[in-house]
Amino acid sequence: MNESISVSVADFLGEHGIEYSVLNCDPDLADTQAFCDHYGYSLEESANVLLIASKKGAPKFAACVVLATHRLDVNKTARKKLAVSRISFANPEQTRELTGMELGGVTPFGMPANVPVWIDSSVMKRESIILGGGNRSSKIVLSPTMLLKIPHVEVVENLAYET
Repeated sequence: MNESISVSVADFLGEHGIEYSVLNCDPDLADTQAFCDHYGYSLEESANVLLIASKKGAPKFAACVVLATHRLDVNKTARKKLAVSRISFANPEQTRELTGMELGGVTPFGMPANVPVWIDSSVMKRESIILGGGNRSSKIVLSPTMLLKIPHVEVVENLAYET
Protein backbone atom coordinates (compact mmCIF):
# COMPACT_ATOMS: atom_id res chain seq x y z
CA MET A 1 0.00 0.00 0.00
CA ASN A 2 1.17 3.48 -0.76
CA GLU A 3 0.61 5.85 2.15
CA SER A 4 -0.68 8.60 -0.10
CA ILE A 5 -3.93 6.90 -1.13
CA SER A 6 -6.88 6.74 1.20
CA VAL A 7 -6.62 3.82 3.64
CA SER A 8 -10.19 2.71 2.87
CA VAL A 9 -9.44 2.80 -0.85
CA ALA A 10 -6.21 0.83 -0.38
CA ASP A 11 -8.13 -1.74 1.69
CA PHE A 12 -10.78 -2.04 -1.02
CA LEU A 13 -8.17 -2.46 -3.78
CA GLY A 14 -6.36 -5.15 -1.81
CA GLU A 15 -9.54 -6.99 -0.84
CA HIS A 16 -10.67 -7.19 -4.49
CA GLY A 17 -7.28 -8.06 -5.98
CA ILE A 18 -7.08 -4.89 -8.04
CA GLU A 19 -3.64 -4.20 -9.51
CA TYR A 20 -2.67 -0.53 -9.58
CA SER A 21 0.08 2.00 -9.12
CA VAL A 22 -0.03 5.37 -7.40
CA LEU A 23 0.91 8.85 -8.54
CA ASN A 24 1.32 11.43 -5.80
CA CYS A 25 0.13 14.94 -6.54
CA ASP A 26 -0.11 18.35 -4.98
CA PRO A 27 -3.67 18.66 -3.56
CA ASP A 28 -3.95 22.07 -5.25
CA LEU A 29 -3.42 20.31 -8.61
CA ALA A 30 -5.85 17.42 -8.09
CA ASP A 31 -8.50 18.63 -10.54
CA THR A 32 -8.07 16.73 -13.80
CA GLN A 33 -7.08 19.57 -16.13
CA ALA A 34 -4.62 21.06 -13.61
CA PHE A 35 -3.16 17.62 -12.85
CA CYS A 36 -2.64 16.78 -16.52
CA ASP A 37 -1.19 20.19 -17.37
CA HIS A 38 1.26 20.20 -14.45
CA TYR A 39 2.38 16.55 -14.49
CA GLY A 40 2.44 16.05 -18.28
CA TYR A 41 -0.40 13.57 -18.73
CA SER A 42 -3.02 13.84 -21.44
CA LEU A 43 -6.73 14.13 -20.80
CA GLU A 44 -7.13 10.96 -22.92
CA GLU A 45 -5.32 9.05 -20.14
CA SER A 46 -7.56 10.39 -17.39
CA ALA A 47 -11.03 9.47 -16.20
CA ASN A 48 -13.33 11.34 -13.87
CA VAL A 49 -15.71 9.84 -11.34
CA LEU A 50 -18.88 11.92 -11.28
CA LEU A 51 -21.44 11.37 -8.57
CA ILE A 52 -24.99 12.02 -9.74
CA ALA A 53 -28.01 12.51 -7.48
CA SER A 54 -31.78 12.50 -7.89
CA LYS A 55 -33.43 15.88 -7.37
CA LYS A 56 -36.88 14.63 -6.33
CA GLY A 57 -38.21 11.90 -4.06
CA ALA A 58 -36.05 9.47 -2.14
CA PRO A 59 -32.33 10.21 -2.67
CA LYS A 60 -30.69 8.03 -5.32
CA PHE A 61 -27.06 8.23 -6.35
CA ALA A 62 -24.71 6.65 -8.88
CA ALA A 63 -20.98 6.99 -9.51
CA CYS A 64 -20.19 7.42 -13.20
CA VAL A 65 -16.70 6.82 -14.62
CA VAL A 66 -16.09 8.78 -17.83
CA LEU A 67 -12.99 9.74 -19.76
CA ALA A 68 -11.83 13.31 -19.17
CA THR A 69 -12.34 13.96 -22.89
CA HIS A 70 -16.01 13.01 -22.59
CA ARG A 71 -19.11 14.56 -21.08
CA LEU A 72 -21.59 12.55 -19.03
CA ASP A 73 -24.98 12.32 -20.75
CA VAL A 74 -26.81 13.49 -17.64
CA ASN A 75 -30.20 14.30 -19.11
CA LYS A 76 -30.71 11.15 -21.15
CA THR A 77 -28.68 8.03 -20.42
CA ALA A 78 -27.80 8.72 -16.78
CA ARG A 79 -31.25 10.01 -15.81
CA LYS A 80 -33.02 7.07 -17.44
CA LYS A 81 -30.61 4.58 -15.91
CA LEU A 82 -31.13 6.05 -12.43
CA ALA A 83 -34.90 5.86 -13.15
CA VAL A 84 -35.71 9.37 -11.94
CA SER A 85 -37.33 12.40 -13.53
CA ARG A 86 -34.60 14.90 -12.60
CA ILE A 87 -30.94 14.55 -11.67
CA SER A 88 -27.92 16.72 -11.10
CA PHE A 89 -24.33 16.33 -10.08
CA ALA A 90 -23.97 15.76 -6.34
CA ASN A 91 -22.61 18.88 -4.67
CA PRO A 92 -19.31 18.80 -2.75
CA GLU A 93 -21.10 18.36 0.61
CA GLN A 94 -23.23 15.45 -0.65
CA THR A 95 -20.15 13.84 -2.17
CA ARG A 96 -18.15 14.18 1.03
CA GLU A 97 -21.02 12.93 3.21
CA LEU A 98 -21.80 9.93 1.01
CA THR A 99 -18.28 8.85 0.04
CA GLY A 100 -15.89 10.50 2.48
CA MET A 101 -14.02 11.88 -0.55
CA GLU A 102 -13.32 15.38 -1.79
CA LEU A 103 -13.93 16.51 -5.37
CA GLY A 104 -10.73 16.03 -7.35
CA GLY A 105 -10.04 12.76 -5.56
CA VAL A 106 -13.26 10.79 -5.96
CA THR A 107 -12.67 7.19 -6.99
CA PRO A 108 -15.07 4.33 -7.75
CA PHE A 109 -13.29 2.11 -5.23
CA GLY A 110 -15.10 1.82 -1.92
CA MET A 111 -18.39 3.46 -2.89
CA PRO A 112 -21.24 2.68 -0.48
CA ALA A 113 -23.10 -0.53 -1.40
CA ASN A 114 -26.22 1.42 -2.38
CA VAL A 115 -24.32 3.50 -4.97
CA PRO A 116 -23.95 1.67 -8.29
CA VAL A 117 -20.80 2.28 -10.33
CA TRP A 118 -21.40 2.83 -14.04
CA ILE A 119 -18.49 2.92 -16.48
CA ASP A 120 -18.85 4.52 -19.87
CA SER A 121 -17.91 1.93 -22.49
CA SER A 122 -15.25 4.25 -23.98
CA VAL A 123 -13.24 3.91 -20.74
CA MET A 124 -12.83 0.20 -21.41
CA LYS A 125 -11.08 0.91 -24.74
CA ARG A 126 -8.09 2.53 -23.02
CA GLU A 127 -4.93 0.59 -22.16
CA SER A 128 -4.72 2.33 -18.79
CA ILE A 129 -6.46 5.18 -16.99
CA ILE A 130 -5.71 7.61 -14.20
CA LEU A 131 -8.38 8.06 -11.49
CA GLY A 132 -8.65 9.82 -8.16
CA GLY A 133 -7.05 8.07 -5.20
CA GLY A 134 -9.81 8.78 -2.68
CA ASN A 135 -8.14 12.04 -1.68
CA ARG A 136 -6.70 15.09 -3.40
CA SER A 137 -3.06 14.05 -2.91
CA SER A 138 -2.97 10.92 -5.07
CA LYS A 139 -4.10 9.32 -8.31
CA ILE A 140 -4.48 5.64 -9.15
CA VAL A 141 -3.23 4.24 -12.47
CA LEU A 142 -4.65 0.93 -13.66
CA SER A 143 -6.02 -1.09 -16.52
CA PRO A 144 -9.73 -0.39 -17.03
CA THR A 145 -10.35 -4.13 -16.78
CA MET A 146 -9.56 -3.82 -13.06
CA LEU A 147 -12.73 -1.72 -12.71
CA LEU A 148 -14.76 -4.83 -13.47
CA LYS A 149 -13.74 -6.23 -10.07
CA ILE A 150 -15.88 -3.62 -8.31
CA PRO A 151 -19.09 -5.17 -6.93
CA HIS A 152 -22.26 -3.81 -8.58
CA VAL A 153 -20.31 -2.30 -11.48
CA GLU A 154 -21.77 -2.03 -14.96
CA VAL A 155 -20.33 -0.93 -18.29
CA VAL A 156 -22.86 1.35 -19.98
CA GLU A 157 -22.98 2.19 -23.68
CA ASN A 158 -23.35 5.91 -24.43
CA LEU A 159 -23.14 6.99 -20.80
CA ALA A 160 -20.93 9.82 -22.05
CA TYR A 161 -20.09 11.44 -25.33
CA GLU A 162 -16.87 12.91 -26.68
CA THR A 163 -16.53 16.68 -26.33
